[in-house]
Amino acid sequence: MMADTRPLLVLGTRLLAEELSDLMADLPQWELAGYVENLERERCQNTLCGRPIFWIEEIGPLSATHHAICGISTPLRWQFVEQVQKCGMPFATLVHPLARLSPSSSLGPGSLLSPGAIVASNTRIGSHVFINRGVLIGHHTVIEDYVSLQPGANIAGVCSIGERTVIGMGAIVIDHVSIGRNCFVAAGAVVTKDLPDNSRVVGVPARPMPTALSGATG
Repeated sequence: MMADTRPLLVLGTRLLAEELSDLMADLPQWELAGYVENLERERCQNTLCGRPIFWIEEIGPLSATHHAICGISTPLRWQFVEQVQKCGMPFATLVHPLARLSPSSSLGPGSLLSPGAIVASNTRIGSHVFINRGVLIGHHTVIEDYVSLQPGANIAGVCSIGERTVIGMGAIVIDHVSIGRNCFVAAGAVVTKDLPDNSRVVGVPARPMPTALSGATG
């Protein structure tokens, strides 16, 4: 490890964790030190992408030297994050060099801005927000904690997205729209009006999902 790099642990051991490993190759200030598992302890007997896998209950001693980033894009990642927070480990904020974050905007701890993503001016993004490839976020918008924005999602200006909401691939949220907490916007949907908490929508314009489909995505 180079003297000016900081060791980073990725929470999770599935496919998205491997994707983060690839992105980190473009972030020379961070050195991938390994992965953290919290469900299947037997996975810690193996390695992932040549790095060790640590069991969640054994990372406490690393808190003084390491940072973490969550490699899970579902809203349930808050559970994993809270486990790690109890260990006292700080979280990294990652901005890929091919992304742009306006100097007047902010990105909270544990959040990731992937390649091709653009955040316009005067926008506030909370903690542990996963912003996937090519996402566009307009000016004066608020994105709350644990939101997931999937590839190509387009959030216009003066919008708000509540905690733990998922905006699917290629979905569009027009300007001055507010989306509540724990919502799911399907891939390709176009949201043209405010959505209350726990909404599940699909289509153009976005409309409530059929009951069976909504249950399958929740």
